[in-house]
Amino acid sequence: MADSTNILALEQPILPVLTQRRSLRAYTSQPVSADVLKQLFVAASSAASCFGEQPWRYLVGTRESSPEAYDKILTSMGEFNQVWAKAAPALAVSIAKLHFSHDDNPNAWAKHDVGQATATLAIQATELGLQIHQMAGFSVDKIRTAFNIPAGYEPVAVFTIGYPGDPANLPEGLRDKETAPRVRKPLAEFMFEGAWPGVEDERYDQAPV
Repeated sequence: MADSTNILALEQPILPVLTQRRSLRAYTSQPVSADVLKQLFVAASSAASCFGEQPWRYLVGTRESSPEAYDKILTSMGEFNQVWAKAAPALAVSIAKLHFSHDDNPNAWAKHDVGQATATLAIQATELGLQIHQMAGFSVDKIRTAFNIPAGYEPVAVFTIGYPGDPANLPEGLRDKETAPRVRKPLAEFMFEGAWPGVEDERYDQAPV
């Protein structure tokens, strides 16, 4: 069952699972089974990509079955992220293959496509009652060294995977972030039909920072 806590209220109706996806920090200790993990990454594989290259690669560590990989991913994170991420039962790294396989030319859209795949994974996770939290706060060099990632591949993000837990278990300062109302910019701020907006038409003051 999808996580229905703190859902988005939007100006147009969309698929409920999209409103339920969130980047939580509080997790239960419930393990994510191997079959569920496979579902998530198969979902990622369904994403579109330039030339059908599918440039995404993922490294996964679980506390139960691959604790060494789990620790490598965790310790690559900044200290702030480690404080809460260590509660998640599974951690992952998204990685982009930077050149096309058919001609070895640079793939300028590789990271875009990796993002699409991970977004698809996030929706599948939400549908199954899990959530993921993607982060830029990690050391690319630590990941590259820890896992011997070869040239031509670049770590893009790290993310947690797990079942929603009690925000009360978070350190003070993060609890309010977990339960604060979720907001999105109004459509007029980012959808421009027909032409780029003039200064007088921009509405960047509408969304809270």
